Amino acid sequence: MVAAAQHPQIELLTYSEIENISGYVGNFEVKIRKKARSVDPLKCTGCGTCWGKCPTRVDSEFDLGLGKRKAIYLPFPQAVPAVPVIDREHCRHFTKGKCGICEKLCPAKAIDFNQKDEIITEKFGAIIIATGYDLLKWEEVYGEYGYGKYPDVITGMHFERLNNASGPTKGQILRPSDNKSPETVVFIKCVGSRDDARGKSYCSRACCMYTAKHVHQVLEKIPNSQAIVFYMDVRTPGKAYEEFYKRSVDEGAVYIRGRVSRIFQEGDKLIVRGEDTLLGRQVEVKADMVVLATAMIPSKGWDVLSKMTNVSTDKDGFFQEAHPKLRPVETFTAGVFLAGACQGPKDIPDTVSQASAAAVKVCQLFTKDEMATDPMVASVDESLCSGCGMCENICPYKAIEIKTITERIAGKQISRRVSSVNKGLCQGCGTCSVACPSGAMNLNGFTNEQILAEVDAICL
Repeated sequence: MVAAAQHPQIELLTYSEIENISGYVGNFEVKIRKKARSVDPLKCTGCGTCWGKCPTRVDSEFDLGLGKRKAIYLPFPQAVPAVPVIDREHCRHFTKGKCGICEKLCPAKAIDFNQKDEIITEKFGAIIIATGYDLLKWEEVYGEYGYGKYPDVITGMHFERLNNASGPTKGQILRPSDNKSPETVVFIKCVGSRDDARGKSYCSRACCMYTAKHVHQVLEKIPNSQAIVFYMDVRTPGKAYEEFYKRSVDEGAVYIRGRVSRIFQEGDKLIVRGEDTLLGRQVEVKADMVVLATAMIPSKGWDVLSKMTNVSTDKDGFFQEAHPKLRPVETFTAGVFLAGACQGPKDIPDTVSQASAAAVKVCQLFTKDEMATDPMVASVDESLCSGCGMCENICPYKAIEIKTITERIAGKQISRRVSSVNKGLCQGCGTCSVACPSGAMNLNGFTNEQILAEVDAICL
């Protein structure tokens, strides 16, 4: 997600992908692939005639395969701008050279089958990384839960789409297998979270609360229903969170402390076997539907984006902030900020707060004509530099480049390569100073001479 102070065309770049990022704070140059919609966004009015008449129906990615969409469709409800996209892999015009009904019926003449991807380059002053998260592929890790072959074993995200008024069931909670209303729903928490052996070691934070919400929705929407929750611990750190969890218990939810060992099909029921560690006995539940609270993981492509922006990540792939308390939305790359679950698992209130903080940081940056930088940055002694380029290759912030200088030696003009430091990018880490074989690179305030003088003083 790219932030800019004034950019009239930014709304037209929503259906786009970042190809490359170069430059530094205040001068980022971003290469963007503007993907072909096959619909002219300047002409389209979003009337819906095209997708209403399209004969092709395929699985909807937004509904996680629970519902269908057309070959020309809005990526998701409330998409901005409200301009549809043609799926060329399934559109009959592109696959068979037939149909074209959307082009014939469009009153605004906005359909353009000849559109091509465009590569454009834009300049921006700051970048906000807000790439969200993906869910752990539990089918590949927790085979005992059905290998993904039981349609009524779903994730919390599937449940959200079933319960949403704009979802495939119009807000009714129905089993995916037969569209019947489930009477007994089992919820399993920490599927992939807090599991060093097969999943992730961290807590996904939001699972306890959205499971309590799902339990409340089942008990409210389905008469005479039963909701059973298998859990390790219940973590509710937030304003009124504990009260909401207790409310779900008071409404009739049954919380069982223990792990589920196996799920298998028996007739039209799902048999859930686990244990109750508080009572010390085995438990078997006949369920109509099972909802898994799966671990939140970094979104696909985090490693590529990390290299583009020169922002470090932790061992799990979440982007690292500059300081967890003092600079929670900033990174060590000046002008690059974080918002949301790209930094780590978090719920909606925390995400909104962090997004607001990142926006304010960008506004603060843009209100200044000049930017204050840390004086403790690297410097080059050009008389010693051999231009080997080792510092350029090792610099984690891409703050060093090789330039050519001309010197007059013994009456002759001689050109040679030397290193040059961009003080706006340098973070004063000192990596280049350690790596420089000729000793030409030093860190202001921590030069080799200063450090040796300190050592001498200590030893006296």
